[in-house]
Amino acid sequence: MSRTDAAVRAMIADRRDLHTHAEPGWCEVRTASLVARRLADLGFAVRVGREVLAEDRPGLPSRGELDEAYRRALAHGADPDYAERVRDGFTGVVATLATGRPGPTVALRFDIDANYGHESSDPGHTAQRGGYRSRNAGVHHSCGHDAHTAIGLAVARELAAADARPAGEVRLVFQPAEEGLRGGPAMVAAGVVDSVDVLFGCHIGVQARATGEVVAGYRRILASRKFDVRFLGRNAHAGISPHEGRNAVQAAAIAVQNLLAISRHGDGETRVNVGTVEGGETRNSVPAHALLRGEVRADDDAILGYLLDRVDDVVRGAAAVAGVEARIEVAGGAAGADSTPELAAMVARVAAGVDGVTLVRATADFKGSDDMSSFMNAVQGAGGQAVYFGLGSRLGDVHHAPSFDVDDDALVIGRDVFLGCLRDLGVLG
Repeated sequence: MSRTDAAVRAMIADRRDLHTHAEPGWCEVRTASLVARRLADLGFAVRVGREVLAEDRPGLPSRGELDEAYRRALAHGADPDYAERVRDGFTGVVATLATGRPGPTVALRFDIDANYGHESSDPGHTAQRGGYRSRNAGVHHSCGHDAHTAIGLAVARELAAADARPAGEVRLVFQPAEEGLRGGPAMVAAGVVDSVDVLFGCHIGVQARATGEVVAGYRRILASRKFDVRFLGRNAHAGISPHEGRNAVQAAAIAVQNLLAISRHGDGETRVNVGTVEGGETRNSVPAHALLRGEVRADDDAILGYLLDRVDDVVRGAAAVAGVEARIEVAGGAAGADSTPELAAMVARVAAGVDGVTLVRATADFKGSDDMSSFMNAVQGAGGQAVYFGLGSRLGDVHHAPSFDVDDDALVIGRDVFLGCLRDLGVLG
């Protein structure tokens, strides 16, 4: 696929810039500010920050991390006006093109956050070799949201430059904090997709790991709940008076073993993971504090409820064995969802005619969770249609791995599928 076209070069440059300046959820100050500035300059009506996000935003980083994200964003070229408006975990952007002509209200959703995690510095890693490895230590676009954002900006450029005046209304939704399922519910609560008739979104590389492949509509996006468990015990000298202590790390260890041993459910898919464990104060003291972060996933809310009940049982039991207190805090979550079949059929029809597409699959199980489901459920529940399609790409490694990267050629296909669907709906001439 040619990369000589100026619009294609701009999209690839955007993606690599975003990759270089990866920002985690609720800290995407540079990303959101530059997206907002670009969209405003293209003539879109832009809303940001508290205009598009509810105050209830689970899993917010510490005040220190939010302040550091703001300082770093300014140092790395953020737009200062918009940076001020999206700081402190209000990093959402919605751009609207309302034509005044009869037509549907169509929303396109793009997530913007990166993951916590080390990015590989191996010379064979494409981002290292290409000079766009993340400059922000411990943060990496290891799920392709940089590609999604670049596609969204490319679609915006085409809409703004269209010769024929569009019909209806187009909303471009740039969502923060997808990782951990935090930003989608907060944007839905703020009314971002109210009155939307048709909703589109895409994910790169999920169940489609060859450039040119398209999954027309995912099904069985798993419901999920993210949780933190804090154990509080009592310090004591580990040699002189261990019997006076209450070991919080012991409770966390018991909990980890038994959370991962929760019986899977016979009526559907389930997932349980403990991602981080930390605790203690010093080597020779019975530890009084421990924290674990985990998640459960299931393909319907009833099975998710079963998992959550078992999590509660395990945590309480672990605390009782160690004689400590325990508190479970919800850190994010979303319900499951399925694409609207009729809209997936449109994506399949459009994708079949897009240059570079070699295979169109009608559907595939997503096998993960994504808070695109929050938008989908809101639109479908109000009588609209929603689809989440898969954009195939060669990958440097699996999602959330240190060598993850995507094929820039896939971005062109993603852009053209979105634009083709807007044309099919009569929104774009």
